[in-house]
Amino acid sequence: MSSTYGERLKLSIFGQSHGAAIGMTLDGIPAGLPVDLKKLQEFLNRRAPGQNDYSTPRKEADQPEFLSGIVDGYTCGAPIAAIIKNKNTRSGDYSNSKDCPRPGHADYTAQIKYGGYQDTAGGGHFSGRLTAPLCIAGGLCKQWLEKEGILIGAHLVCVGGVTDDPFDPMNPQLDQVRSDFPVISEAAGARMREIISNAKADGDSVGGIIECAVTGLPAGLGDPMFFGMESRIAQLVYGIPAVKAVEFGAGYAVGYMRGSEHNDAYTVQDGTVKPLTNRAGGILGGITTGMPLYFQVAIKPTPSIAKIQQSASFSKLEAVDLQVKGRHDPCIAPRAVPVIEAAAAIAIFDAYLSRY
Repeated sequence: MSSTYGERLKLSIFGQSHGAAIGMTLDGIPAGLPVDLKKLQEFLNRRAPGQNDYSTPRKEADQPEFLSGIVDGYTCGAPIAAIIKNKNTRSGDYSNSKDCPRPGHADYTAQIKYGGYQDTAGGGHFSGRLTAPLCIAGGLCKQWLEKEGILIGAHLVCVGGVTDDPFDPMNPQLDQVRSDFPVISEAAGARMREIISNAKADGDSVGGIIECAVTGLPAGLGDPMFFGMESRIAQLVYGIPAVKAVEFGAGYAVGYMRGSEHNDAYTVQDGTVKPLTNRAGGILGGITTGMPLYFQVAIKPTPSIAKIQQSASFSKLEAVDLQVKGRHDPCIAPRAVPVIEAAAAIAIFDAYLSRY
């Protein structure tokens, strides 16, 4: 099923952007795991819309309602099911999407695949709104991994050409990321917000790059060939709307290196063999090395912009000018930071459950 993920755990995401509710089911979770609903809500609030001037003005509380799987603050062994009710929708803004596809959106491909039966309101099930239930599952997995000493954090490493301080590949300090805007450098964050504001004023949008790091991972998670950690994480990350590229460790730069430049040499420290560097990003052969795992994700500019763009009418078979309506983020990347963390948490927890 295209909306289901996992080897030991099984995650299913359902709903549409302007439907009655969106939600998720998470099966295969052991009984007896603690669930902190307050902490989960704090995590979901980081992704929720309508909280600042660099996100969509659509306001949704994103408060999950759990239907099963949790009793008295602990998992009970049954599948965990949760929904988030959609309350602030304006479906009329999307009335023309079936006939005139919005550039950069899935309107064209959805029309070809589903023949006009797709839900176009708010983007239907192609919408970034579906990352809210992903964050329910990821927020839970993140809590359970923290109990094992495995921590996950992410930040905006680039927006509109402005770069933040990167994580140290050997020792990423996840607590350095600011809570008001997800960057390490306050100065870089101020410049990024200015770029986003300028794009919004121009009726345009801007993309960004997110860096995610995981610390405390044991060596040995992941399986060759198709269940390696890169594959597990990338499959989930590419399910997030607007993601166009993922790179692990040194990433695309490896194509410009010699082996002597890229290889992580080994040493013995405290009676244990350890790499001296971490250009591999904490993964070799699809299996974790015990070093911090880190990767970067490229987020495209929001395709819904106020500028007039050229489209075409399916019914008239002629080019038309199109001005997109609706409420949209001038930059998706800031709200995508916790979504990337959620995707990493789900993939890693699934691998953790599959380690035996």
